[in-house]
Amino acid sequence: MKLEAVIVVMFVLLISGSCAKSRSDKSSAGSESDKIVQKEDGTISLSLEKAVLYQNRKDPSLNTAEWNFVISKPGRYNVWLSSLTRDTMNLGYMNTVKIDLNNDERLEAKPVGNKIIKNVQNFDNSYFRADSYMGSFYIQTPGEHSIQVISEKIINSENILDYSPATQGTMIVSVFLEPKTR
Repeated sequence: MKLEAVIVVMFVLLISGSCAKSRSDKSSAGSESDKIVQKEDGTISLSLEKAVLYQNRKDPSLNTAEWNFVISKPGRYNVWLSSLTRDTMNLGYMNTVKIDLNNDERLEAKPVGNKIIKNVQNFDNSYFRADSYMGSFYIQTPGEHSIQVISEKIINSENILDYSPATQGTMIVSVFLEPKTR
């Protein structure tokens, strides 16, 4: 009986601690100083470090990264997904990656590595960056927008050692939007 009570108390403490962390992560991501804005050339870079992450250990294909960003120049934007990988021929995505803009429009594709970049900063030389073209969005209005990426390859850097070696082979590091030119 005592053992069951201790287990229940530990479970309640664990749940309340993780809920408090999620609330603080969400509130800090929306603060004025953390707003992601367009660069001079019109691109928007959304790194995983600046995302609000939702991790699902039972079904990693539901892992989600979410960003809020500010658009100053409306128009059509190409969407690129950047992954770190060791195998540039097979990125190892088991499921398609879903990218939602404002919970209104969705792109869904399996990343293939259209551009491969060597010598990635902050990682050892065994990793390459694979940029995959995912499609395009038309953003009509300037102002704040949100984007979500859903994939098993979204891995929180704090939890990277908890995942299997197969999952560690490739991981999403950023999404970037670039203005489409004619």
